[in-house]
Amino acid sequence: MDYSVLDYAIIDEGETAQQALEHTIEMAQLAEELGYKRFWIAEHHNLPAFASASPEIIMGEVLNKTQHIKVGSGGVMVVHYSPYKVAEIFKTLVAYHPGRVDLGLGNNQGTAVVHKALDTKDKTSYEEKLADVYDYLTDKLAEEGSPSKEKTCSAILHCNPKITEVPEMWVLSNSVKRAKITAELGLGYVYGIFPQAQEKALEIGRQAAETYRKYFKPSKALPEPHVIFAAFVAIDDEEQRAKDLTKILDLWLMGKDQFSYYKHFPTLKETRQTTISEKEAVVISQNKHRMITGTKEEVKEQIQKWCQGMQVDEVLLMPLMPGVEQRKKSLKLLAECCQEIQL
Repeated sequence: MDYSVLDYAIIDEGETAQQALEHTIEMAQLAEELGYKRFWIAEHHNLPAFASASPEIIMGEVLNKTQHIKVGSGGVMVVHYSPYKVAEIFKTLVAYHPGRVDLGLGNNQGTAVVHKALDTKDKTSYEEKLADVYDYLTDKLAEEGSPSKEKTCSAILHCNPKITEVPEMWVLSNSVKRAKITAELGLGYVYGIFPQAQEKALEIGRQAAETYRKYFKPSKALPEPHVIFAAFVAIDDEEQRAKDLTKILDLWLMGKDQFSYYKHFPTLKETRQTTISEKEAVVISQNKHRMITGTKEEVKEQIQKWCQGMQVDEVLLMPLMPGVEQRKKSLKLLAECCQEIQL
């Protein structure tokens, strides 16, 4: 089974954003060494604890400083952007690094203040934008001699640079409806349990994977259906440390002040000093459905349950833990877990 990682460029206590971005490079290099298939970078805005506002730029640095691991976005929130510009950026990345670029796309609008700051006033639906990105990446409009979608322009619209390769395209989702749309577009499907706390997440994931495979149509972006399962992870080989890391993740996922309360990723000390209200305790309990936590054996068992339940082709793991050394340790433990899983 293939295993991959999604990185957030976490800013730890006492560190700068520049240091966090350097740590992302270190994580990518280690992931490559440990046999991870992909190293993706998340897109988050207005979050002081993350330095991953521009995954496309971080991707370029990671590609330059690794040798063969696939590098991608997890994902570009195309609801905010021009599909044409997204396609230009990724064509350029592919031109520099053929065979190694993934384009993951999402539709999270972010908080109200972020949505307002990024709003393009474009009323095009998310599904249309996904199709538009694909059309630009595959030069469909230029090949068919179709004019620009801009009503004021009748010239043929080319998306440069002109290259022969189409990067693999992925849609980040947690719904059956979006799984069907993804399949019909011929794109890869990433089912994430992390966006929302859903008690029936495994059953929804099973239905989504089945629907996706049933309706999949081969495309230039992906010749065969491919399902990836994604989740937050807190792991350690010591039981008490694993519990401590889980408590930190619990605190983070409460999302205080729309995740802007902490100016760095919370520490164990901060977690222990935080008083949890009854209402917050309920949120923490619900959020357990969004994560995989525990010792190596416990995490391996949980990953295997999800993989078997959904018949996935690959897992995408997100180690949200303080300290780059702890995150590096988690990469090693998670690689061992995935290598030992028998499907």
